[in-house]
Amino acid sequence: MKDYESEIETEAARLAQLSGDLSVPVPTCPGWTLAELVTHVGQTHRWAVHVLRNQVQERIWSRQVPSGLAEGQSGDAAWLLAGAAELLRTLRETDPELAVWTWGPDKRASWWPRRMVFELVIHRADAELALGLDPVIPAATAVDGIEEFLHNLPSAAWVTRALGELDVEGATIHLHANDADGEWTIMQGPAGTIEWARGHAKGDTAVQGPVRDLLLMLYGRRSPEALTVYGDHTLLERWLTAAAF
Repeated sequence: MKDYESEIETEAARLAQLSGDLSVPVPTCPGWTLAELVTHVGQTHRWAVHVLRNQVQERIWSRQVPSGLAEGQSGDAAWLLAGAAELLRTLRETDPELAVWTWGPDKRASWWPRRMVFELVIHRADAELALGLDPVIPAATAVDGIEEFLHNLPSAAWVTRALGELDVEGATIHLHANDADGEWTIMQGPAGTIEWARGHAKGDTAVQGPVRDLLLMLYGRRSPEALTVYGDHTLLERWLTAAAF
């Protein structure tokens, strides 16, 4: 079983190290500075802790959970690390089979560690890009990140609504990593429904490149122009815009 808890610890420390000047704008999160980014991530950790400790069974928004910050105050590196530490303690104390609310397809506590890893990975990449750094994401992590994204995508109602409005039923998008063992095909079904499968296939549009860049593209952090695109470029651009988390 993958050690997501160690990854959470590592990624939280990396993000904290990047959080020196909280006034730096974050272009990949328009309107945010590093202060807003750190506050968002730390609040997400506290949200997960609340869900797990209280065995929450119905949707609760992260903003409904106390942050420990004064009104209008932003989080900083110390606050971020404190929340991450509390999250790790909670995950280690919680039965992975515990039934709890999630917005994904798996309604168990075991859904949360993987989701929290990629919340951190993507926002750590946001911080690095904001500081002019090139994000480093190990290939195995990026492969897992793509599959976590695709696994949860059909359950993201705000995404499936947007995809349903594209009127592209039957369209297929193929992703092909050129530096790792990773190929995926995404099939657009009726009313915004999504199916996906691992392996080689032909698509209406196909994207090839480093697996890190494929992951960042899915999250809207890397333009398809930075990769090699075959077939229907317009379909890809429209789909990525609608599918953004």
